[in-house]
Amino acid sequence: MHSVSIAKQIEALTPEAQKIVSDLVLLLSRQPKQTHTRKLKRMPLNEEKFIGMWQDREDMADSIAYVKNLRKTEWS
Repeated sequence: MHSVSIAKQIEALTPEAQKIVSDLVLLLSRQPKQTHTRKLKRMPLNEEKFIGMWQDREDMADSIAYVKNLRKTEWS
């Protein structure tokens, strides 16, 4: 019953939107199927290599001011 509702909703879409839905379904159907899920060993976040990678950047000492300035210069 649910699939009939979805089919009717797709039929009500514009041809362009129907093509997008069709392409998306095709893309998702090509995804490899997972046969098993492997548990990954989680590393504590503070041990990740990227944490603190910019700690010595003097231009980023005040991160809020840095981002505000970046947005001001790049977005205007």
